[in-house]
Amino acid sequence: MNIGIDIRTLMDKHYSGVSIYTLNLVQEILKQDDRNQYKLFYNSAKKVNERLPEFNLNNITIHRTAYPNKILNYLLFSFINRPYVDRQLGVDIFFMPHINFVSLSKSAKNIVTVHDLSFLHYPYFFTKRQNFWHRALKIKKLLLNATYIIAVSENTKRDIMYFYGIAENKIKVIYSGIDKSFKPIDRSDDRFLKIQHKYKLPEKFILYLGNIEPRKNIESILEAYFLLRNKNTHSELKLVIAGNLAWKHNIIKTMVKNSAYENDVYFLGYIDQEEKPYLYNLASLFIFPSFYEGFGFPPLEAAACGTPVICSNRASLPEIMNESAILINPHNITEIKEAMLQILTDQDLRKEMSLRGVEHAKQYTWKKCAHEIIDLFHEVSRQS
Repeated sequence: MNIGIDIRTLMDKHYSGVSIYTLNLVQEILKQDDRNQYKLFYNSAKKVNERLPEFNLNNITIHRTAYPNKILNYLLFSFINRPYVDRQLGVDIFFMPHINFVSLSKSAKNIVTVHDLSFLHYPYFFTKRQNFWHRALKIKKLLLNATYIIAVSENTKRDIMYFYGIAENKIKVIYSGIDKSFKPIDRSDDRFLKIQHKYKLPEKFILYLGNIEPRKNIESILEAYFLLRNKNTHSELKLVIAGNLAWKHNIIKTMVKNSAYENDVYFLGYIDQEEKPYLYNLASLFIFPSFYEGFGFPPLEAAACGTPVICSNRASLPEIMNESAILINPHNITEIKEAMLQILTDQDLRKEMSLRGVEHAKQYTWKKCAHEIIDLFHEVSRQS
C-alpha cells in the first residue's frame, strides 16, 4: 500500500498538542510498519529543512509543494479545488493527523483526526482570524467526505456527531499517547540542577504548562493561588506558568502585576520537549483548569511523572484523567484553592496520587495508538 500522511503541522516553530501528536505518531507508525510505502506531504514557500524531523527509512519519501500558504489554501484548495493531493502523491490512502485545507479526488480514501471542536463550543476564546480560518476550512464537508474519522476521545466523538451529524460507525476513538520520557526521574540526575538554574526555579512551586490563552483559564489559577496566599499559608510556595504566550496573555501579566505576589509568579515561556519531564518532576503539584480539551496532554504527562494533578471536570479531561487527578469546577475559585491546599497538606494523599497517576498514564502509549491506526489503514484498504 502507498499511504500519504499530511505533516504540515510539523512546520510549526514551536510544537504543541497537534504537532506533538503528528510527530510522535508518524515516528511510531514508521517504526512499526516497514511493509507499506509512506509519502509524507508538506507545503512551504520557504526552505524549512531545519524544522523537518529526520525520517531516514527506506519506505518513506517526502513531498514538498512550495506555494505561499494563503495561495495553496484559499485559492487552489478552496476555490479551484486543485491539485488533488492523493493523485499528486500516488497514494491509496491519505491520512490527515489534523483538520486542514486539502483537495482530494472523489475516489480518494482518506482518514482525518479530529482533536477537539472547542471553536464551536467557545468561539469567543479564539481570535477573529482563528474563527475565520475554522469557517474557511469547511470542516463539515471534509468530515462527511472522509472514509473514517479518528476522534482522540469519546468526548470529541460525541461533539463530531452532535455538531456535524456524522454517523457513529464512521468515527473511531483512538487515544493519543505520551512519550516514554514522562516518568518519575531520580533526583541524582544532574539535569535537575541545570534546569533549576536555567529558569531560576524556586524550591517549591505550583506548575501550569500549556499555551497562555483564554481557553486555558489561567485567571482562575492566579485567583486561587492569590486566595491561598492571602490566608497566610505556604508563603514559600511560588507559581510557575510555562508555555507559549498566545493571544490575550497581557490580561494574565496585568493580573500578576496588580497583585501582592508579583515576585512569586514566574513566567518561563516556551519549554523544549526534553525539558518538560524535569519541570513536571520538580513541581509540588500541577494545575490545569482548562474550560475545554479534546484530549489534554499536559495533565497526563504530569501524572506520568508522579506529580499530583488538579484539573478541570469539563470536556474530555474526566475521561482521560479518570481518578488519577482531583477534578474541579473550573469556575469555582474556592474549590480550586481547596484542592491545592489538600494536596499540599496531606502527604498520604500526595503519595497515593503520585502512584495512581504513574500507573494510570501507562495505558496511553504511542505504540498502541500507532498500532490501532495501522489496523485502520488495512481496514480502509479492504473497502471497495
